[in-house]
Amino acid sequence: MRQRKRKALEAKGWKLGSAEDFLGLAEEELALIELKIALGNAVKHRRQKKRLTQKAVAKAISSSQSRVAKMEAGDPSVSIDLLVKSMITLGASKRDVAKAIAGRQAA
Repeated sequence: MRQRKRKALEAKGWKLGSAEDFLGLAEEELALIELKIALGNAVKHRRQKKRLTQKAVAKAISSSQSRVAKMEAGDPSVSIDLLVKSMITLGASKRDVAKAIAGRQAA
């Protein structure tokens, strides 16, 4: 954001900050959210690379299509266990899962 616009907003009483500031997230909470998002993105990337539908992945992990959609969207109700299980079901190795967690896309 431009400095001039920022100053104008602050002068009108607006408080500017990050989502973490607004939500009052602890560093650990933010790390967990980022971890889930990274795994969800990796599941989506791997699914698309294999040209599978969400429904096909759901069947493979004994879940529902809507659950797969939630995984890919970073829904907080999805467990890390299910995200990792999905990655492994889609053929990911431990190294691939580690790369996803580290924020590097596994091939």
